[in-house]
Amino acid sequence: MRAVVVYESLFGNTAAIARAIAEGIGSDTQALTTDEATDAVVAGAEVIVAGAPVIAFGLASDKTREGIGRDEKDPDHPADVAHPSLKSWLESLPAGAGSAAAFETRLWWSPRGVTGTIEHGLRAAGYRIVGKAQKFVVDGSHGPLREGELDRAREWGRRLAEAKEAASA
Repeated sequence: MRAVVVYESLFGNTAAIARAIAEGIGSDTQALTTDEATDAVVAGAEVIVAGAPVIAFGLASDKTREGIGRDEKDPDHPADVAHPSLKSWLESLPAGAGSAAAFETRLWWSPRGVTGTIEHGLRAAGYRIVGKAQKFVVDGSHGPLREGELDRAREWGRRLAEAKEAASA
């Protein structure tokens, strides 16, 4: 099965979760930033898993990310805004017919999330949602991830691969 995990990560937490999900899905799976997940790469995937952090109670726009990139309150944790937002990536996602799933990283108390928005974007491009969206917890604005979240991400990746294989049988 050819799968890709596409992510937006500002402080490295979502990237770490994406890599763990990719490990769980299988050795052929790549975890890619939004600019690495080109139309050609995505076109060859049977499964797309997409994720992003919850920023200001939703999926960050490029404008919001620009502000985060200029924030100098914590110079020890600069935000990585070098890649397009997942929001803009979803808006330009070419039509496809594969399977998909969504995840987010968030503070435990966040009242809203982004998985519904991500799933909506994937469905709008023609992808079928195959697994229940997952929410991975970050302790603090910059992290670290809550203990056990990487293991949980790997396990979710395994379950997604099993669900896809069962559906293909």
